[in-house]
Amino acid sequence: MSESAVLNTTSKRVVMVSAVAALGGFLFGFDSAVINGAVDAIRDDFGLGSVLLGFTVSCALLGAMVGAWGAGPLADRQGRIRAMLIAAALFTVSAVGSGLCVGVVDLIIWRFIGGIGVGMASVLAPAYIAEVSPAHSRGRLGSLQQLAIVTGIFAALLSAALIAAAAGGAGEVAWLGLEAWRWMFLTELAPAVLYGMLALRLPESPRYLVAQNEFAKAGSVLSDVVGIRGKAAVEEKIAAIKATINVETRQGLHTLTGGRAWLLPIVWVGILLSVFQQFVGINVIFYYSTSLWRSVGFTEADSFTVTVITSVTNIAVTIVAIALVDKIGRKPLLLAGSAGMTLALGLMAVSFSQATGSGEDVTLPQPWGMVALLAANLFVVSFGASWGPVVWVLLGEMFSNKMRAVALSVAAAAQWLANFVITTTFPWLADIGLVLAYGLYATFALLSLFFVWKFVEETKGKELEAMR
Repeated sequence: MSESAVLNTTSKRVVMVSAVAALGGFLFGFDSAVINGAVDAIRDDFGLGSVLLGFTVSCALLGAMVGAWGAGPLADRQGRIRAMLIAAALFTVSAVGSGLCVGVVDLIIWRFIGGIGVGMASVLAPAYIAEVSPAHSRGRLGSLQQLAIVTGIFAALLSAALIAAAAGGAGEVAWLGLEAWRWMFLTELAPAVLYGMLALRLPESPRYLVAQNEFAKAGSVLSDVVGIRGKAAVEEKIAAIKATINVETRQGLHTLTGGRAWLLPIVWVGILLSVFQQFVGINVIFYYSTSLWRSVGFTEADSFTVTVITSVTNIAVTIVAIALVDKIGRKPLLLAGSAGMTLALGLMAVSFSQATGSGEDVTLPQPWGMVALLAANLFVVSFGASWGPVVWVLLGEMFSNKMRAVALSVAAAAQWLANFVITTTFPWLADIGLVLAYGLYATFALLSLFFVWKFVEETKGKELEAMR
């Protein structure tokens, strides 16, 4: 399919449709980060030790792994839109349950349920956006997923800071006799309901419609949303999709092996992209940063402020990535990001080597406290302009039509498992020493550079039907 069959400018309709789909990413980011402002109050209220605290924070990631694993097959059977509606319902239930929990056990259960929604959204949004986007702007539109994620993180952190400030602390009683940390979870209810309502208005993916032999509906979406003009061009595109999609057998793990006993190389590339995205430790910044900055001398209020500023930085650099991803390509951005993250994490390891004390009593003298703060923001800039959005763009587009949904599910499940490992082990590593933690993350950042250079292929400007 030639690019001439598509409008030179991206239609407003496809931008709006992609933005609505990316609202799942907003909830993904919100649900993931909302625990940040509540973690200390939850620990104090329920008397949690480091291990149980780490699991309470990270249990949602296990749910996300389950949700990601099942989202692809569900989307192939029921369609992308119905799967989004299920995710919205899970977010809604989790928000209410987490805010009204009576103990740590049911909090973990509700967080796990919300995690399933997060995992589903992490698969559905990039797959759907890639499938409705023209090739020349697919990178920018796919990056809306990451922009939504970091905006969700910002909204969670900002709302947590405002609620804590209004109540006089995250553990203090706010409104209706509920502690402030409970309201932090309850605020997710509004975007969860909005996501479900807007998802009902989305058109189904044209590639799913072709797989269901609904060619007329697929043609309407290709014309009205993707921007393909002319009956002949639409029919040519449908023929190209039909030729590359598996309409005879349902997608499953067997699709990822190519008839062999092992996963295809492209699937391993997707899995390792996901693992490296998490093994650099980015979510430590967003899950534990309030506690981290308190441990090196910031007050609770100042820690909230620093965390919100960091999230704003993340939004700004994601916008930069959106502007660059279709111009300079995916691979150069990843290589630059890996180099920047390696430097930043190395500086953080050196900074915390100057700390005194251990555990909650660690202190970081100046100027090393400021160096650590600047390095943390350099890390966020490097990640947010590269590995944050670009990995989601690649996962949405790098797989062929025959395996896209199920391959994305496997890669996203691997990502959430990696996220769980990093998040769960951080409190334990922090007790040993933050030098070890950030030294490990710096090592993985360096390894990610060599991995991208050797194994990742550029996909800029390629049609989805051209992916091998």
